[in-house]
Amino acid sequence: MPEDHPARRAGLLSQRCVANGEREQWLDLFADDGVIQDPVGPSPLDPTGKGHRGKAAIAAFWDNVISKGQVSFDYPNSYAAGDECAFTGAVINTFPGGKQFRANGVFVYRVNEAGKLLSLRAYWEFANPEGARHEPVIRRA
Repeated sequence: MPEDHPARRAGLLSQRCVANGEREQWLDLFADDGVIQDPVGPSPLDPTGKGHRGKAAIAAFWDNVISKGQVSFDYPNSYAAGDECAFTGAVINTFPGGKQFRANGVFVYRVNEAGKLLSLRAYWEFANPEGARHEPVIRRA
């Protein structure tokens, strides 16, 4: 997978930092006004649905969510366009004792001109994290 696209590069660095438990290096990847929406919309992780905005809120997201287990990524595909890169697959958080939480979805990283993360938006269903809805393919009649 080519790492020459700035958003893909930032996304891969973010994933590497999270998987390795590198909190400060991960925080440094974000712009000061960056935002995380994981998942997008209201959820128990973000009751307002407005996201975790700014470095202090992003650091709190690490402390309250990411640090609770060992996070790994299963992203077989990525698609870069403009200032964004979408990764498809799953985020897996393994907690002490071996219990796992797996969220299948689409994970979109957006960067600014300096290559800093402006946003990380994760599209997965909190009520059904492992399953996606598969609608019928619509074809021209």
